Amino acid sequence: MDLKELDAQFIWHPFTQQKSAPTPLLIERAKGAYLYTKDGRQVFDAISSWWVNLHGHCHPKLIEAVHKQFQVLEQVIFAGMSHEPAIRLGERLIKLLPSGFSRIFFSDNGSTSVEVALKTALQYWFNLGHPRKKIIAFRNAYHGDTFGAMSVSEPSPFNQAFADHMFDVSYIDPPLRTQERGRSLYQLECLLKQSEDYACMIYEPLVQGAGGMLMQDKDELDQCLQLAKKHQLICIADEVMTGFGRTGRLFASEQISTPPDIICLSKGLTGGTMPLSVTACQDWIYEAFHQDDAYKALYHGHSFTANALACAVSHASLDLLMGDECQHSIQRITRLHTEFARKLLSSNLSPCFKDVRVQGTILACEFNNKGESGYFNDLRHQMASFFLSNNLLLRPLGNVIYSIPPYCSETEDLMQVYSSIEAFADANKEALKC
Repeated sequence: MDLKELDAQFIWHPFTQQKSAPTPLLIERAKGAYLYTKDGRQVFDAISSWWVNLHGHCHPKLIEAVHKQFQVLEQVIFAGMSHEPAIRLGERLIKLLPSGFSRIFFSDNGSTSVEVALKTALQYWFNLGHPRKKIIAFRNAYHGDTFGAMSVSEPSPFNQAFADHMFDVSYIDPPLRTQERGRSLYQLECLLKQSEDYACMIYEPLVQGAGGMLMQDKDELDQCLQLAKKHQLICIADEVMTGFGRTGRLFASEQISTPPDIICLSKGLTGGTMPLSVTACQDWIYEAFHQDDAYKALYHGHSFTANALACAVSHASLDLLMGDECQHSIQRITRLHTEFARKLLSSNLSPCFKDVRVQGTILACEFNNKGESGYFNDLRHQMASFFLSNNLLLRPLGNVIYSIPPYCSETEDLMQVYSSIEAFADANKEALKC
């Protein structure tokens, strides 16, 4: 039996209706910004393998970091034990984060970093002796697939089977660039007037990822955060996708005047090499847990918490990220995305698009076809097949095609993405109402 047959027989793939899905592409190896198949295809990884890969595949400095650490310590329980890679990484991240953060809690992935944040916010009020139990989140949000993360995500077919088991969450519209100014702030004001039982508000700063790469008005988002803090809500920034340079700055929260109280990081933390996540909090939150009462500790953890290999490779990834070459590349990608968006919107293909938007290294093109925008828009199947046939890994979010390339991407790679988007629009003018 060959590998494709074995895959079909034994493997259950994520976010996939396996009965109707095409046969997955078998990747034999990867290097830099490219994925290679056994039959010789070279595919540009234009979405950084689900937004995790910052510096390209099999980067020699990341390989060296893992190899060096593997010879010393690969894993040790992190309850009652500690090690230098984790300690140094915690210290380093605190210095990079907005001011006021003092503690780093390690876990495994984006969903678990959000779980830690939600549990911390709710237990904070419990520890103070006057529990608050409600949470505010934005519509269109996606924060992960564990129960807490699902609860604060947009109700959708992804989580409808579990609706009766999720938290009490109130939703407001996100402050999108395209919507009427003040709507989100007004909705938040109404909620906070109705109840004093809100513990926290969670948000994806500047860009809602899986919701369709929806981009926000940072001034109104800042006003919402100011109002939430005025009512003593703990503000949780989910920067799992937006962190580590994706929005043009190291963290999206740097572009907003009001800092979060808790921040969730994952994906790019290890440069895309292995799972690791962080939940960082402000000192006043930590103090509510740092008490003589044993029952007020945060009883949460994972077997691979602060895995030494993952911490070591995170240091190497940060070294690369903070270097001049990578920072210049982020600026170059941002500039090229912006120039392409302007060109597209001023071309004869402009009617094919509802919107073309850019935030840092994130480009999103929303096609103007029948049906509502969203993950289940049928255009996604046609687009995925078209772009993969052009050796581009682009995974559409419904009728939204987006690119979040690794920072090692060459200008020619991006030009191939841009020309393919234009080619798809040109070939489907009638369906796209151009």
